Amino acid sequence: MFTLLFQHKNFMISILLLLSLSIICQIIMGVIYHKLIWETENMSTTNNKALQQLKLKFSSCSKINERVSNVSIFVDKFMNQIKIGCIPLSFLKHLSGQLMLLAILVAGIGACLGISRGENFFTIVPFYVISFLGLYCYFAVSSLIDIPSKTKILRTNLVDYLENHMAGRLKQTQSDMQLINMDEPDDTASSKNKSILSTENAKNPNTQPDTQNSPAFSKSEAEELENLLKEFLT
Repeated sequence: MFTLLFQHKNFMISILLLLSLSIICQIIMGVIYHKLIWETENMSTTNNKALQQLKLKFSSCSKINERVSNVSIFVDKFMNQIKIGCIPLSFLKHLSGQLMLLAILVAGIGACLGISRGENFFTIVPFYVISFLGLYCYFAVSSLIDIPSKTKILRTNLVDYLENHMAGRLKQTQSDMQLINMDEPDDTASSKNKSILSTENAKNPNTQPDTQNSPAFSKSEAEELENLLKEFLT
């Protein structure tokens, strides 16, 4: 069997390379979605840049429009923009399928060339065998990773957090800011009054009564008191 494979070494290497790349794309998507699902379980403390940008964009949209009318569409737009570097995950998904089809196409071309050269059935069989094994591996890995269910779980987690947690927090912060803005005029008025009183006291320091230096008796009362003391002592 191996000798038959090496008879068409170039075709076999190309087919195996394309199949491997197709399966690797599936695995990469599964890992990324699994990581995002794990991060959405603790959205309030996440360090993921994409999720942090999602929260920031949601809060800014809520401040501008007072609320986001359709959170599900907002989340769908975010999921369509998830990237690995500069490559979107949607492109990676299509690339995986195209690589698989290209591998089958190369196997078909190899089999046709073998038939045109007059090769017997046993020399062409490896193309069919490797095609069926490649298809089996591709669909087996796809079913194990299960990208559609992972995208559904991720979407559910994001919608739940934005609607039931973050939206309520934004409303509470907005109400707190309104209360603070209502209290600010009274505080500023009282501070202005205090500053006015302090400036007036600084300009007129003698306006307050000086109880220590003011005399207890008038001049006439003091003279009468001295006369009475003299008569009493003599």
